[in-house]
Amino acid sequence: MSGFPWGAFAQNLALAAAAALAVMLATFVVAVRKGLHRIVDVAWGVGFTAVALVTFLASAGEGDDARRVLVTVLTSVWGLRLAAHIARRGRGHGEDPRYEALLAKAPGSRDLYALRVVYLLQGALVWLVSLPVQAAQYVPGPLTAFAWAGTALWAVGLFFEAVGDAQLARFKADPAHRGRVMDRGLWSWTRHPNYFGDFCVWWGLFLLACDSAPSAAVSVVSPLVMSYLLISGSGKPMLERHMAERPGFREYAARTSGFFPRPPRRHG
Repeated sequence: MSGFPWGAFAQNLALAAAAALAVMLATFVVAVRKGLHRIVDVAWGVGFTAVALVTFLASAGEGDDARRVLVTVLTSVWGLRLAAHIARRGRGHGEDPRYEALLAKAPGSRDLYALRVVYLLQGALVWLVSLPVQAAQYVPGPLTAFAWAGTALWAVGLFFEAVGDAQLARFKADPAHRGRVMDRGLWSWTRHPNYFGDFCVWWGLFLLACDSAPSAAVSVVSPLVMSYLLISGSGKPMLERHMAERPGFREYAARTSGFFPRPPRRHG
């Protein structure tokens, strides 16, 4: 197996940054016209898909073709499913309260403030978190057990995300459940099946980059950053602060894992 193509990969980092920036700037233009910055959440999954596709084209002749196709397909399926889910969930709703609160602090133009602290920041995160997607496509060797283990972990993650989102959507569609805490299905095993799924997806994609030591070393920052964001950053803590005042949440939290799935505790 030949060495890792550092020069080509370095050029790809610039191409990936341009792709992520283009998605975010296009989304910003649409959001300003609609007066609705919540659509940036749709661009999150689209951005990763764009990076995967740009890298697939740029890595031709450098990386193993089977790995290039596999990484691109896995990333695109995950990203486009997430984008479609968020778009459906937000249809007909006004601005997200998170962005309302953030933009209320704008020292000048709300739109330019959003561009700086939301769109450009998310574009930078897409570039950083997508490092395994980029690096894996430049690994010249064939797929090994690491890659297949990563694919299996990705599949577990997609299952938790897609099934968890579908279960929550059905629960919220019933008017009788208004104001109640979702505690059924996967949500009885973990309070955040979709975040746990995201965690598995990115550790799985990282494993696809682990057939090369240089690729693994470059990529490990991605699942570490995602794990922090999901468990301690803007994911679980922010959502649970919002949920804390709902009737029954304290009892639900006492019997249900905060992140990693396990059977619910039984009391009394």
